[in-house]
Amino acid sequence: MTRSLALYFTDFFKVDPDLLREHGAFNVSLLSDIPLFVDPFLLFNSSRTEYQELHANILRYMAFLRDKASGEMPRDAVLKSWFVFKEVKQTWLGFSRIGNRGSGLGLKFARSLVTNMDIFFETSVARDKHLEKLCLIEDGVGRDNISDFTTNLIKEYLLRFTEDFAVKHISTQLRRTVPIERARFNYDTESWQTIDVVLPYTRGDYVILTPVDILTKDETWISRSDLIDEFANIVSAMPGDELRAQLNNYLTKALPKKTRGKDPTKKEYRDAVVATIRAFPTVLDYYVRQKEDDGDNAELASAQKVADAEAHFVQHVLRIVTALQQNTTFYADGDSAEKRLATLLAVTKQRGGASLLRDPSGSAYRREVVLELVLKLIWQAVAIDSNSAIPPFPIQCKLAQNAKFPAAIENRDGRFIATIVVAYSQSDSKEAKRSLEKIGRGNDATVVVVDAW
Repeated sequence: MTRSLALYFTDFFKVDPDLLREHGAFNVSLLSDIPLFVDPFLLFNSSRTEYQELHANILRYMAFLRDKASGEMPRDAVLKSWFVFKEVKQTWLGFSRIGNRGSGLGLKFARSLVTNMDIFFETSVARDKHLEKLCLIEDGVGRDNISDFTTNLIKEYLLRFTEDFAVKHISTQLRRTVPIERARFNYDTESWQTIDVVLPYTRGDYVILTPVDILTKDETWISRSDLIDEFANIVSAMPGDELRAQLNNYLTKALPKKTRGKDPTKKEYRDAVVATIRAFPTVLDYYVRQKEDDGDNAELASAQKVADAEAHFVQHVLRIVTALQQNTTFYADGDSAEKRLATLLAVTKQRGGASLLRDPSGSAYRREVVLELVLKLIWQAVAIDSNSAIPPFPIQCKLAQNAKFPAAIENRDGRFIATIVVAYSQSDSKEAKRSLEKIGRGNDATVVVVDAW
């Protein structure tokens, strides 16, 4: 008799996935982060009053920080009190390579907030202020930082959203009242407060649910990569011949001299655009206004991205787990990572087995981290009533089309017992094997080229 396996929130807390869907929450895995992020633009652009209020509360806290940061850079102690936040790991969102532990928002992020306060509050063209502007100009501030910051500032809402579901649908044995630090900011005392919340609780920690309609994947609606891609169009749409000429002239001069008359590399163009924006930050406001005007497409795009994430990391994974459980000894192999790996590789060689290493549409994976996460979720599924530790994922995943994979194998750390190199064409397979021969790994039993065409 096979035992029920747990991968997702509804498995661990024994609730119907349809109930969670009706509540509007994403069914996160409690084995590893799912690469989704909170996009504050979805709060701003929502027709729901509660979301608009959350966005207004974010702006209120930013105004508080601006007042505290006026003048000289605040001392580290002050930054840690008001500007620094831990990652809210209990949402199980983001892209942590191990479990659900990210780095959080440290002093570097705090200092970038202070440095760019004036840019953040500049709204001569845009209809409102947007937290995402911080990632448009500052190196090292990305979607994960913006998502973490937003999550911290709307944490009380997420806690109440989760509590509502827990009280209605989760048994008393699987929930408990938890004191949550830094859940609410008191502007009278200028301090963060602790509140008690009834939350789902398992394996020594609580879980926080997140509404599907504020999540996105890959990039937030307002993003640095989009700004750079659209820079030429943004400039051409800006009013005033003189300003446009200044921007284009500055961009040309910012490019390396050797590129004059030639097409610059992507990095050269990106660096020149960033330099131009730093010199003319008003470009940011015009870009943000364009994104505001096109805001209705933000919800459509994000909904499609979230559906794609569910297809990849929930439905596709569940199909594979079910097949492995019913047709192999994969989960019966227990703690033997070597036996599990042998079973996994054997399945890929069977008729139709290559689908294990392809995405839900049957296409080749283009990103190693996505393939690795799918395999990690499959590997780490645990018996639903077991309190045993979640088995670590001991396999390094590489794509044969990545010419740099041999270097990654050479630098493989000790937590990996093997590397699988997935080839989606015969030519990629041959080239991968030649590359392994070159580095003396052609006969290494811990490196396996897997044909998935």
